[in-house]
Amino acid sequence: MSTLKSSETEDWLDYRVIRPLSYLWALLFEKLDIHPNTVTIMSMIIGVGSAYFYMQPSFWYGGVWGLVMNLIAVLLLLWADIFDCCDGQLARMTGKKSRLGRILDGMAGFVWFIPIYLALVYRFYLYHDIEFGWLGIENTEQNTLIATAVVLVLAFISGFAGMGGQQRLADYYIQVHLFFLKGEKGSELDNSVTQQKIYDETPDEGNRLWKHFLKTYIDYTKKQEEATPEFQKMMVALKEKYGNVADIPEELREEILRESRGVMPWNAALTFNFRAACFWLFCLCDVPALNFVWEIVGMGLLWAYTRHRHESFCKRIAERL
Repeated sequence: MSTLKSSETEDWLDYRVIRPLSYLWALLFEKLDIHPNTVTIMSMIIGVGSAYFYMQPSFWYGGVWGLVMNLIAVLLLLWADIFDCCDGQLARMTGKKSRLGRILDGMAGFVWFIPIYLALVYRFYLYHDIEFGWLGIENTEQNTLIATAVVLVLAFISGFAGMGGQQRLADYYIQVHLFFLKGEKGSELDNSVTQQKIYDETPDEGNRLWKHFLKTYIDYTKKQEEATPEFQKMMVALKEKYGNVADIPEELREEILRESRGVMPWNAALTFNFRAACFWLFCLCDVPALNFVWEIVGMGLLWAYTRHRHESFCKRIAERL
């Protein structure tokens, strides 16, 4: 249990299934003296490799062979997720935490899903009779090219504005919760000002790749802050009144945590498990393009509600202070 961030920020599947499995892998990697960052890169490779299998049709178009290919895709992405959880547990077990590890961990999902989503667009180009039948579209080459272009745009919106923004916010709220639960050392609640300072103080010579990673992470933290203006105001109010957030009264800390706990179940749905379950369902049913619509609309509404809940209690507390 000491390798977990906190049971309060995990959903049931993570806490009871994914984390125990990733812990077993972490024990093995610890014995083999494998660095957590290496495990993160392994998760990226496995996730990217699953794209080939997602490109194949499922049962409706490909029969049993297609279903097997899609089930392999599901298992590979699940394996990638286990390794993505494992790297953090391994880092906490071995004390090998690093800023690069934090950056790589945040990138893993994007590295997986860019090739996977492109594979699904190509899959739609080849197999789209179901969708064309629903919409009453004639299956001509011209209509196929137009529809594929539309799906490509939906995939772009779904991946970057949808999944990217949703998981970025979910990660931030997890770190916020851990910050008030365990303090600064028990969380990875970074801010863009500190990251920019690190970037500016890092010499260019011999650090060009590292500075590229840092620049990416600065943008990542800025977007988290831009999405949470009321939380930023609350943090400023806490610092102005108490000098240091670590010195706030215990009853106020408990109030923030109590409010945050109410958000965590909704926030968990924005992370991998619920999102992946929906994604797998669409793929196995041979309508993967609908996943893009679901992420934009369904997951978008969930993101908006989660953000509203969190921003609302931050606003109340900031105004009271």
